[in-house]
Amino acid sequence: MLQITDLHKRFGEKEILHGIDLSVQPGEIFGFIGHNGAGKTTTIRCVTGILPFETGSIIIHGHDIQKDPLACKRCFAYLPDNPDLYENMTGIQFLNFIADIFGMEEDDRMKQIESLSKELEIYDHLGDQIKALSHGMKQKVAVVSAFMHDPDLLILDEPFVGLDPKASYVLKQKMKQLCQQGGSVFFSSHVLEVVENLCDHLAIIKEGQILRNGTTQEILEGGKTLEEIFLELEQ
Repeated sequence: MLQITDLHKRFGEKEILHGIDLSVQPGEIFGFIGHNGAGKTTTIRCVTGILPFETGSIIIHGHDIQKDPLACKRCFAYLPDNPDLYENMTGIQFLNFIADIFGMEEDDRMKQIESLSKELEIYDHLGDQIKALSHGMKQKVAVVSAFMHDPDLLILDEPFVGLDPKASYVLKQKMKQLCQQGGSVFFSSHVLEVVENLCDHLAIIKEGQILRNGTTQEILEGGKTLEEIFLELEQ
């Protein structure tokens, strides 16, 4: 579903990513963890086509993000750590805008919007302007927009920030359902307990290099928690 090979990224003279190799398989929830500044968001922005990169390749569902970015973007949904929504739109206007981009039929989009927004308890606020919503409510609108077109790959950067406990639970269930249907999830998070319990596969990045990469079972094989392993690698 997602193949990152020998990815290098520089900002000026400073190299930020030093040959990242990652593979996310269909049906897999892949956790990507590391301290602030380790390269998680830079990697994700390269994957989504937001940032160019010097060398390496990123293949999404058989398409190269550099050679065929539109084909890649039809396959995935991206939820950044601080979603910038169109503040003067209402929630329903924004969701219809996203549905138009992905060419969703009227009946399908309304069913998806109603179902997802009710689960996340945002349905009654979709008529409000986005600028009037709290950070958590904006995050819920963004979550609806990410799931409603049934992406093959869901790319999330710190998705649980700002969500209340029920919304976090709904998001985790939706991530699992997407994978059960053959999709994949690639997400970063500082909430290590969630990563440990939710992910099939995970990678730990430090200073632009992958320190550990394997199934969750393999990485936790020694009986230590993910938090303990992470802190040891950070020393």
